Amino acid sequence: MISGTTRIIAHLGYPTGTFKSPLIYNPYFEKHGIDAVVVPMGCRAEDFPDFLRLVFRLSNIHGALITMPHKVTTMDLLDELSTRAQVAGACNAIRLDEHRRLIGDMFDGEGFVRGVLRKGRRVAGADVLVVGSGGVGSAIAASLAAADVRRIAVFDANTAVMSGLAERLRQYYPDVEVTAGSREPEGFDIVVNATPLGMKSDDPLPIDMSRLSSSTFVGEVVMKQEITPFLAAARARGCDFQVGTDMLFEQIPAYLEFFGFPTTTADELRSIACIG
Repeated sequence: MISGTTRIIAHLGYPTGTFKSPLIYNPYFEKHGIDAVVVPMGCRAEDFPDFLRLVFRLSNIHGALITMPHKVTTMDLLDELSTRAQVAGACNAIRLDEHRRLIGDMFDGEGFVRGVLRKGRRVAGADVLVVGSGGVGSAIAASLAAADVRRIAVFDANTAVMSGLAERLRQYYPDVEVTAGSREPEGFDIVVNATPLGMKSDDPLPIDMSRLSSSTFVGEVVMKQEITPFLAAARARGCDFQVGTDMLFEQIPAYLEFFGFPTTTADELRSIACIG
C-alpha cells in the first residue's frame, strides 16, 4: 500500500519513452518490505527544468532516476555533482541530502565496471579502449578511470565529442594515461563498444576484430539484442565478454546504495524483475 509517507523515486524521461526501472525496483521494494516506489513520469524537454524543481517540492520525494533526453540538462539544475557525472557530462540519478540539496551522480558506467569485476576480471591497472564518446561511452570511461585503470584510449567519429571526453578525463584523473583518436584494439585488456555499430548484421564492426587478442575482455552496451554481431565476432576470437543487459542489472545495486536503501545483487534483481 502506498501512503503519503512512501518514499518516491521519480523516473523522469520522455513522454513516449519506455520505463523499465519500475519493473525491477518495485518488485525488490515489495519483496523486502521497503516503503518506497519508483513512479514513471513523462516530461517534455522544454518543461523539464521547471518540472524537476516542482517534483522535488513533494513532501515524500526521495530522489529521481533520469533518462534521455534529460541527462545533460540535469547537470545545470543541481547543487552538487559527482566526479563521474562531471566527466560523463551527464547525470542519471538525483537524491536529496539532509539539507534538501540536490546531489547528482551517473551510474551507467558503474554498472559496466561492476559487471566486469563480478566476472573476475581485473580493472585496476588495466589498459582499456572505449569506442564511442557519447553518453554511455563517456559514463563508462568515467567509471573505469575511477576504478584506477592505467590507461584509457577513447575514439569517436565526432572528434569534438571525443576530445572533450579526453580533456575531462585528464582534468579529473591526472594519474590515468589518456589518449584519443585510435580504435586499434591490440594491447588492451578491456575493449568496449559504446556505439551502435556492430548491432545489425550488415553493420560495419567498430574495430578490426582480426587485431583483437583472445585474452581481451570485450563489453557491449546494446540492450535490445543479447549477442550482437560485435559480441559474436569477439566470442569467435575466444574473448570473454559482457552483454549490454548486464550493465543494467549491475548498476541498480549502486543506485540503491546512492539512495540509502539496502543493496542487493544483480542475480536477485534478475530473479524478481517483471521484465518479459
